[in-house]
Amino acid sequence: MKLFVLLLISVIPTMIAAQSSLFLRTAAERSRLSAHRFESEVCNVNKDPIAARVFRDYGSIFVTSESVLVPSKCVFDGPVTTTEFQSRMKLSGQRIANADITLQSEAMKALNVALQEASERQLRITPLDGSIAGLRSYEDTVKLWNSRFYRALDHWQRRGRISKEDADAARDLTAYEQVPLVLKWEERGIWFSTGFSRSILTSVAAPGTSQHLSGLAFDVVEYRDSRIRAILNKHGWFQTVASDERHFTYLGNDENELPARGLKPVIRGGYKYWIPAI
Repeated sequence: MKLFVLLLISVIPTMIAAQSSLFLRTAAERSRLSAHRFESEVCNVNKDPIAARVFRDYGSIFVTSESVLVPSKCVFDGPVTTTEFQSRMKLSGQRIANADITLQSEAMKALNVALQEASERQLRITPLDGSIAGLRSYEDTVKLWNSRFYRALDHWQRRGRISKEDADAARDLTAYEQVPLVLKWEERGIWFSTGFSRSILTSVAAPGTSQHLSGLAFDVVEYRDSRIRAILNKHGWFQTVASDERHFTYLGNDENELPARGLKPVIRGGYKYWIPAI
């Protein structure tokens, strides 16, 4: 644990000034909290470097429409806090293209309308990688993290960039504790993504941070089809994670309303992402 604390302190985040961020104020209001309480109870963006990174990269979910439940934490620290939050969500399940998908009820309702419109136009909207395209458990996020973390750890140990002693110590940490360690290594170009060429957070969300934990994210096979993106956008689903083009988030608002909620459009690789304007 001492190693974890030292690493957490050493990660230099991009801190977010509450006074200057429309997005932070909107997120606090959406959670029905003051900016101070939001920072202390939900997402400590000015003291916790992991929370600041999550808020910047995945934070659009905090300004969704009033029809759904927003996350109670920026970073859930384990299965207990995650399950407690998920128990308060109104969920709906549906079988879509041979996958059992669960989402918050209003998000599922909007997705169903999009599925119907796509079908009427002879198009398909298919979940990517089965049931984990929708709601995920904390354990699901740990499995996905481990699939990148251990493979990269072995890769860099074989190449002498990470010592056996440090690798063994990392394996003894919880997934939650491994995050700041990985980010520190990545500052030195020791990348943990699938191809070992970029940040692990462009490949998988850190455990306890995924938008999928909130039942407001859906991964789509046909994300390259501009017609599919337009249909999903029309019904409140938008790409919001600039490193993950297949990932759509239920924001439940018209696109022209998003800037007033503190989001800005960013074009990358021909895709439009709505990300926090911070």
